[in-house]
Amino acid sequence: MQRRMLSKEDEAKAAGDEVEVRREDQDKINKFSRLHQREIGIEEELKTKHKEKEDLDDVSNELELADEDEKIPYVAVARVTQEPLQSGLLTTARYKIGDSFVSLPLPEVQEMLSTSTAKIEEDVAALEEKLGTIRDEQNDLKVELYARFGRSINLET
Repeated sequence: MQRRMLSKEDEAKAAGDEVEVRREDQDKINKFSRLHQREIGIEEELKTKHKEKEDLDDVSNELELADEDEKIPYVAVARVTQEPLQSGLLTTARYKIGDSFVSLPLPEVQEMLSTSTAKIEEDVAALEEKLGTIRDEQNDLKVELYARFGRSINLET
């Protein structure tokens, strides 16, 4: 079945007629609304993931600049806290896990950072795939509902 958007003439014809809202039409409208709410939630989650990745990249870049033999400034990383807990220089970095900080050697912290970054990238890819699926479903519903109701319904978000 080929789906297409209505032409202006078809819209004008449909707008002139009162169309009864059937149960299946209402179900489609409700589904569109639920998809739209899910889309908004996923977009917010994507923004958060992008910010986390950016923070991890910033900390990772700072740690890469540090020489392994030199003392490095206190850095709290992963679920990144940019401000130091105390002033001073260390040969280890503090890695935040939950509500606790663990002192770890620089190479181990860098490895954990790359693992965290990879996990976030996987999460972002999965969220973007979900978002694409949701938008495809919304477009299908738009075509069906505009075909039935014409200009008497507004599904633009």
